[in-house]
Amino acid sequence: MSNNSSKPTKVKGMRDFGPKQMARRSYLLSTIKATFTKYGFLPLETPAMENLSVLTGKYGDEGDQLLFKVLNSGDFLAKLDQDPANYTAHTILPKIAEKGLRYDLTVPFARYVVMNRNDLTFPFRRYQIQPVWRADRPQKGRYREFMQCDADVIGTKSLLCEAEIIMMLNEIFNGLELEGYEITINNRQFLTGLSEFLGQPNKESALCVAIDKLEKIGRDKVYEELTIQGFEQSALTKLTPILSIPGDSKAKLAILKKQFSGIASAVTGLKEIQETLDMVEAMSGDLTKVNFDPSLARGLSYYTGTIFEVRMLDGSIGSISGGGRYDDLTGVFGMPDIPGVGISLGIDRIYDVLDKRNLFPPNLEQNTQVLIINFGDENRDFTLSLVKNLRQQNISSELYPDIAKMKKQMTYADKNSIPLVVIAGKQELEEQKVTLKDMFTGNQFASPINEITDTIADYFKR
Repeated sequence: MSNNSSKPTKVKGMRDFGPKQMARRSYLLSTIKATFTKYGFLPLETPAMENLSVLTGKYGDEGDQLLFKVLNSGDFLAKLDQDPANYTAHTILPKIAEKGLRYDLTVPFARYVVMNRNDLTFPFRRYQIQPVWRADRPQKGRYREFMQCDADVIGTKSLLCEAEIIMMLNEIFNGLELEGYEITINNRQFLTGLSEFLGQPNKESALCVAIDKLEKIGRDKVYEELTIQGFEQSALTKLTPILSIPGDSKAKLAILKKQFSGIASAVTGLKEIQETLDMVEAMSGDLTKVNFDPSLARGLSYYTGTIFEVRMLDGSIGSISGGGRYDDLTGVFGMPDIPGVGISLGIDRIYDVLDKRNLFPPNLEQNTQVLIINFGDENRDFTLSLVKNLRQQNISSELYPDIAKMKKQMTYADKNSIPLVVIAGKQELEEQKVTLKDMFTGNQFASPINEITDTIADYFKR
C-alpha cells in the first residue's frame, strides 16, 4: 500500500508570504504606488505567460537559458515528426513548448506598446508591479520567482523625466523613512567620450562591463580585465583620476567639463547631467542624496543617456534601484526610435533593508479591530446584530465562531493583535451595559448597550 501522506514541499526558489509579510509588502508597495500616481504614472499589467517568440533573443544566450518554458497543452508529443530520441533538448523545444513565463517587465511592456500603439497617447507613463520568473539556481537573495516594480515614460526625450525620477526616488524613500541611501547617476554619452579619451573609442562596451564591477571586485581586478581587453597602461593611468575624482556632483562636473571639452559625446553627457540636476533644484528637490559618479556604468547595453542606481551607503546590500534612458525600447518588435527612460525598484532588497532597520510600522498585519466574545445562545441575537452594525460602520469585526472558554477567546484576540474585545454575557445584557477591554493597555470600560456602536467608533477615532 503506497503512502501518500508525505510532507508537502515548496519548489526551490519560491516563497510563501504569510499575513505579516503580506501586510509589510502591501505597505511598501502602497507607498511606491502613491508616489507613482502623484507623478501621473498609470498602472499596467501584462500576462504571466508570453509567446516564446516574444521572449527569446531579448536577454542574450544566458537569459534565454533562464526562461521557464511551458509545455503545450494536450498530447504535446503527438506533433513530433520523428522519434523523440532523435531530438536534442534544443531542437525538441520549438515542437513542444510555444510559451514561457515572463523573465522581466520590460520586454512585455515593449510588446504591449507595439500592439497598442494606435490607442496610446504619447508620452505614455506606466508603472507595473508584478512577479517575474527565472529558472536560476536558487541561493541566498536569489529566487526563481520575485517581484519587479518598474516605472517608465516613453515617447519623449525630455530631461524633465530624469529629473522627476530623482524626485520620485527621494519621495519614495522619505515616505518609507529610509535614510543612508545615495542616488548615483552617470550618462552613457559621457562613458562613450571616456572611451575615446582613453584612446579606445571602439571599446566602450568592454569599458562599461569592466568598470560596472568596480565595487564588487576592486580596481586592480577591473584593470586586469581591461588589460585583457587591450587597454594599455597609459589608458589605465588616465582612467585612475577619473574613477576617483573628489568633490560633490557640482565640483566633479566642473572639473570634467574642462577635461573633456574637446570630446563631443562627453560634453553632451555632462550637459544632460547638469540640466537634470538644475531641474531637480528648480523643483526644490533634494540633491544632497544625489551623487554624480563617473564610474557608474550599469551593464545593460540598451541604455543611451542618463543612468541611475540607488545604493545603501553602508554597503549592507546591493543596489536597491536602477534604470536609465534608452532610445529604442520597441525596435526589436519593428517599431524603432521610441525613446524612453525608466527605473526598477528592488522590492525584496528594500523590504530586507526596512526589516533590518525596524522601519516597518508596528501592527501592520492587524486587520480585525473588534472581537465579540461568543457566549452561545445567551447573547446570540445581540452579538449577531452588533457585528452587522459594526461592519456597516466599516469597523472590521469578528464574532468568535465557537462557544469556547473566555481565556481561549481572549488569547485569540491577543495573538491576532485585535485591539478591542466586546464582552456581553448574560449579566451585561440584563444590566444593559456592555464591557469593552482594550487589549493593548488591559483597561476595561463599560458602555450603555444602546450606545455601543458609537462608543466603539469613538474609540477608534482617538
